[in-house]
Amino acid sequence: MSLNSALNSAVLGLNAQSTSLGVISGNIANSETVGYKDSTASFSSMVTTPGSTTQGYSNGVTTTTLTNVSSQGLIEADSTATSLAISGDGFFVVTDGNGETYYTRAGDFSADSEGNLVNSSGYYLMGYALNSDGSSASGTVPTSTSALDKINLEDLTGTAEATTEASIVANLPADAEIGDSFSIDVELFDSLGTSHTVTYEYTKTAANEWELDYSDPVLTSDGSTVTGTSSGGPVTITFNTDGELSSIVDAGGTDVTDNVTLEITGWTTGASDSTIVTDLGTAGDNDGLQQYASDDEDGDMTLYSVDQNGSNYSEISEVSISDDGVVSVTYENGVSEPVYQIVLADFANSDGLTAYSDTVFKESNTSGTYVLKTPGDGGTGTISDYSLETSTVDTTTQFSKMIVAQQAYSAAAQVVSTTSDMYDTLISAVN
Repeated sequence: MSLNSALNSAVLGLNAQSTSLGVISGNIANSETVGYKDSTASFSSMVTTPGSTTQGYSNGVTTTTLTNVSSQGLIEADSTATSLAISGDGFFVVTDGNGETYYTRAGDFSADSEGNLVNSSGYYLMGYALNSDGSSASGTVPTSTSALDKINLEDLTGTAEATTEASIVANLPADAEIGDSFSIDVELFDSLGTSHTVTYEYTKTAANEWELDYSDPVLTSDGSTVTGTSSGGPVTITFNTDGELSSIVDAGGTDVTDNVTLEITGWTTGASDSTIVTDLGTAGDNDGLQQYASDDEDGDMTLYSVDQNGSNYSEISEVSISDDGVVSVTYENGVSEPVYQIVLADFANSDGLTAYSDTVFKESNTSGTYVLKTPGDGGTGTISDYSLETSTVDTTTQFSKMIVAQQAYSAAAQVVSTTSDMYDTLISAVN
């Protein structure tokens, strides 16, 4: 082995250990970085080719930095609903300010000044909009990142829900006289969230038989201003001799026991027409309307409950994200609906992704092409809100590696020093 070979090997060793120390220091510096994946300096021997002009020289060393992208960090609780962690495979799809697409496990998202969900590194979370029934707003489920949109909560406004269902549980007095009437006021909401009141009036027409008709709606706020036209009544309600509901028949003779429908048209508020299906009970049961003798002296109707859906206009009070990536909002009126679907990018070889920054990666030939999946679908990991994936760095291990790298660096430096002394000796002998 020549002195040049020894010196060359030592210098390559210094460079390799310097690279290793750089990787280790980067790991330690990011030990608290959300979603960070630790890296390792991989050493490879530089073997000379027999018969080449370099034959006789000692082998050197080269380094390659490998990022352990597929490693799973611990999941820790966080106080923010939009802080997200992936348990399992998959990556959040994010974009930078220029619209370039990247992939990350760093889920420390929060709304910026424009309402976009963005993580601490400035990357925007991507997904696609949903209808209130959970279907894709575009009509198709995106399979390409180019079809995804920024998840934006600023554009979400308040909502109102029209009443479509109502239910009444009551006892109509069997001892009432024919012609006696009893009424129930039911609050209904139109599609604009305005509250109206419709009176359901029950009139006894024969033994075990009643007629139900509806008043036109009036504003609940003043109780007198007519706001639309009701139709669908009257209907005939009959009871069996045991006081249980027997049937409900409309004016045309059709049995509507399971589909008693009130139609309201011509809302003066400008709302769309309403269709309200009222549950009055099950034929042969007393789970809705029933007919038994009154238990009070006045022979009055006993009302147990009136329930209906619908609500007035209200603002967003809460944002939640399910484990399958559905972003939902809950309004002050208690109504909840989905608004966005978060998707995850899955790769055949995630360790082959190219590191773009400490927590952000790009697709490569080695990683394979991404496949967009719903969290939890096809082995892809699930999402946890109020959670963050911690760094995969084990500082104890990194400090141990640092000691080894420092010792190797010192040894290589000693070789350089010794070789330098030998050169001096050789030059002195020649002279």
